[in-house]
Amino acid sequence: MFSFPDPKTKDPKEHRVQRILEIIPGVLAWSTLIGVVTLSFLKPIWMAVFIIMFDIYWICRTIFITYYSIKAYRRLKKGKTVDWWERCQNIEHPKEYAENLAKKIEQMKESLREIKVVSFFERRKVRKEIRFIKKYQKEVQKIADSGHEILDWRKIVHVVLLPTANEGAEIIEPAIQAVADSNFPNHQIVILLATEERENQENRLKKVEYLQNKFKGVFRDFLVTTHEVADNEMKCKASNAAYAARKLMIYLDEKGIDYKNVLFSNFDCDSVCHPQYFAALTHAFIIDPKRLQRSYQPLPVYHNNLWDTNAFVRVIVTGSSFWHMFQSTRTQMVTFSSHSEPFDTLVKVNFWPLNMISEDSIIYWKCYSYYHGDYKVRPIYLPISLDAVLAETYWKTIKNQYKQKRRWAYGIENFPVIMRALWPDKKISLSKKIGVGFEMLEGHHSWATSAFILALLGWLPLILGGSEFNQSNIAHNLPAITRSLMTLATAGLVISMFLNFFLLPPRPAKYSRKRYAYMFFQWFLAPIIAPTLGAIPAIDSQTRVMLGKYFGEFWVTEKIKK
Repeated sequence: MFSFPDPKTKDPKEHRVQRILEIIPGVLAWSTLIGVVTLSFLKPIWMAVFIIMFDIYWICRTIFITYYSIKAYRRLKKGKTVDWWERCQNIEHPKEYAENLAKKIEQMKESLREIKVVSFFERRKVRKEIRFIKKYQKEVQKIADSGHEILDWRKIVHVVLLPTANEGAEIIEPAIQAVADSNFPNHQIVILLATEERENQENRLKKVEYLQNKFKGVFRDFLVTTHEVADNEMKCKASNAAYAARKLMIYLDEKGIDYKNVLFSNFDCDSVCHPQYFAALTHAFIIDPKRLQRSYQPLPVYHNNLWDTNAFVRVIVTGSSFWHMFQSTRTQMVTFSSHSEPFDTLVKVNFWPLNMISEDSIIYWKCYSYYHGDYKVRPIYLPISLDAVLAETYWKTIKNQYKQKRRWAYGIENFPVIMRALWPDKKISLSKKIGVGFEMLEGHHSWATSAFILALLGWLPLILGGSEFNQSNIAHNLPAITRSLMTLATAGLVISMFLNFFLLPPRPAKYSRKRYAYMFFQWFLAPIIAPTLGAIPAIDSQTRVMLGKYFGEFWVTEKIKK
């Protein structure tokens, strides 16, 4: 049986290790913030040099993230144009498919030679398409030459889990409708609606009845589970998902469906998938020889109600989308929010922990641990649209956004458990273990401290350094140097602004074109939003974990339709 560390372990030695690891992130964050203030008073010249070096580091980081965000955007744009359903159907016979693609390329080249009255830009577009098809043709030929088994797409069953606590049918219905409207056969899709027993019974039954009637006969099946929190569980999405998945095992066994042919998509109940998502997901799964050692991640965007929510929330969720676009280009990508895994792998790792808040990434780390580090997330370059935070009032929306961001930052609870799982594993190299630990600590530490260092603490040596420091050359030049470096760093923000407009969903008719102006000027709020709705929630979560003041249950983001 696969064993994964328990964050609430009763073993004295394990508990001591757990607590030490829980304390580290919070200590690092507070030590940095307090240290910068203290050293600005005691060693102002040292701090001035540190701040300049940090600004230079931040510029390099900004350039790096911006470059790969643009790269991911281009892949996303291209991913939308690919006929994934056509690829999914034809890849079963890769040799013949490669030959057909080669013929298609030759036909396109021949058409360019024969047709003379075509504009430069049209010819350029065709050449670009030829290069794209040629690249894929080589991939198909490589698959044909390798001799790896390609699964029959007709045998694949998709299960879409939609956990719900208090969300109404009007929130969930668009998510199910998007699955129904996808270009993958609905008779190979099962909807698994995972409700909670603690929800008002009348509301729950009314919601379930409406959705079952609405989609009756549309899918292979529409399953409903009702989770009752057990004594060893938290009130959280993970325990609900694990309960529903175990019920699914019974269903699959009764139907004689092989777990290895089941792709399990754990979606938020407001997740609106792209019409080609299941075709692209199936294609990625059936061609990969290590398909059971993969998670699959679409790119999350918050477009369901982006035009309706306020500027503070739009900046937060747009920044989150850009971050996940950047992450998609990296080898060490981790699952977030709505994603998919082979059900066979989920069974092997015994599903999600029942006593942790952050369920979306910890399942990746359980799989990573089970396969001794030989496990990866494969990005699916198609968007999945989610609801941005929206409440009845402007200020309640901001308050709820803070709570959601704090819950995301609470993912630092994974760090102690991951280290306890990976460190004793001799099949995972030391460099990998150190890399995983460093990356997680650096990411959460930067989340909690960088905004303050950039926005506020850079001027502290001038305020606290005393008269002797203020008369030095470095003191006279520090404001100008900092201002110049930060001006360079805003280039990344400007590029994000433009990418945001490219990614925007269509403007609802109820809003005038003036709304675009709000979408532009919202970015001037970034210096305020970064510390208040970015760094402070991270500090909040890290401090709670450090002090052992854990969250008792999963905070469900309130969702309303405007």
